[in-house]
Amino acid sequence: MKQQHKIIGWSFLMLALATTATAQKEERNFIRRGNRQYADSAFVNADVSYRKAIEANPSSAIAMYNLGNTLTQQNKLEDAMKMYVDASKLEKDKERLGQIYHNMGVILHSQKEYAKAIEAYKQSLRNEPHSNETKYNLALAQKMLKDQQQQNQDQQQQNQKQDQQQQQNQNQQQDNKEQKQQEDQQQNQQQQQQDEKMSKENAEQLLRSVMQDEKDVQEKVKKQQVMQGGKLLKDW
Repeated sequence: MKQQHKIIGWSFLMLALATTATAQKEERNFIRRGNRQYADSAFVNADVSYRKAIEANPSSAIAMYNLGNTLTQQNKLEDAMKMYVDASKLEKDKERLGQIYHNMGVILHSQKEYAKAIEAYKQSLRNEPHSNETKYNLALAQKMLKDQQQQNQDQQQQNQKQDQQQQQNQNQQQDNKEQKQQEDQQQNQQQQQQDEKMSKENAEQLLRSVMQDEKDVQEKVKKQQVMQGGKLLKDW
């Protein structure tokens, strides 16, 4: 039984080694094909080839990195960043790690994520310290981050000035509104007082008119009485 188990175990081991070798061969073939297609700018075809390489070997950091480059050429930056991140977790070679982080920095740089791009460039230089291109990109990202921060500060100050001006305008409008209300109130009071004065004068004038009319009536009555009285005396 022990010997039989050993033979079976050895058979499984040989089968696993053969399968691994076949997968590695397929991986290399797909990567080579993808590299040729990439060189010819056939990025869609290269995309397919690198994905097949990853299917053959899910731990192929090279295929992931190359696929990331192909996705970048297709402007699929989010997918490309994912491939670079996955490759960075698997790659052990310092130079290749430096290239992976460099490309991550380039994507972040293009998206104006300057702080994150700086960290990616620094990580690249930790693995590949002699890359002049990465050093240049790092210096440029640092400058652009400084400019961005200054622009943000200037914009913030400008927004504060605009808010202050807007508040002043609102206060002035409120003051004008209150002043207009006071003026309208004063005008209404004056008009009311004038109306009351006119009403009083009209009442007095009406009273005088009534009294005058009554006086006229009384005088007419008296005159008629006098005239009637004289006539009676004459008839007698």
